[in-house]
Amino acid sequence: MKIKTNSGNFQPCPEYTGSAVCVDVTPLKTVQTQYGPKEKFRFVFEIGDTKDDGSHWCVWSAPFTPSYHENSALRPFLRKWMGRELTAAETATFDTEDLLGRPAHLTVIHEHSEGEVYANIALITPDKSAEPLKPSGKFVRMKDRPPKDAAGGQGGGYRRAEPAGDTSADLGATKIHVGKCKGLEVRDLSPEQVGALIANWLPTAKANAKPTADDKRLIAALESWQAAQAAKPADDDVPY
Repeated sequence: MKIKTNSGNFQPCPEYTGSAVCVDVTPLKTVQTQYGPKEKFRFVFEIGDTKDDGSHWCVWSAPFTPSYHENSALRPFLRKWMGRELTAAETATFDTEDLLGRPAHLTVIHEHSEGEVYANIALITPDKSAEPLKPSGKFVRMKDRPPKDAAGGQGGGYRRAEPAGDTSADLGATKIHVGKCKGLEVRDLSPEQVGALIANWLPTAKANAKPTADDKRLIAALESWQAAQAAKPADDDVPY
């Protein structure tokens, strides 16, 4: 989600790690890509943090094409969200609408570029908390909102800036900012080096009450690597 910081109408979802819940699967929208026009949609999540008015902050996912192909971006996102690969029987009848109300555990980070703020979902995993977050009921789905007026306004629900392209983070490109591997990217490390970071640095970083933005990115990348390894065969040791 891309939001201009000089706009008084919109504010980015704050950086966050914790429970969330899916409150919308947006209608398909044709967007221009390097491969030509493609139909894309997004997931919208409410997070546990609330605004001053009591409404929940929301974060939009990267745009996805409606495909569960092995090379699609949607497939690994759903695998991380559900904690497993969908079965053949499930994919045969899969409907994204079934994900409405499904809880998740998110890490949301901010990316800054030329006076703009990007609130990105850096990591999604199953929510294993005893009391998963439930939809507040205040979010108005995109398909249920009135058309934009001539000035570009939109009635009802939460207002937001129109997403501008795929801003999903490439976690494998996260740079190491600690230890002997400082300056390298996660995908450049051997499995043993990544494992050493997970064993020696990750627990301390997660226990830090005030992690830096670099810490949050590396935590998300390492946790993503762990999740990916858990889903791979035992003889597959490629980090990314």
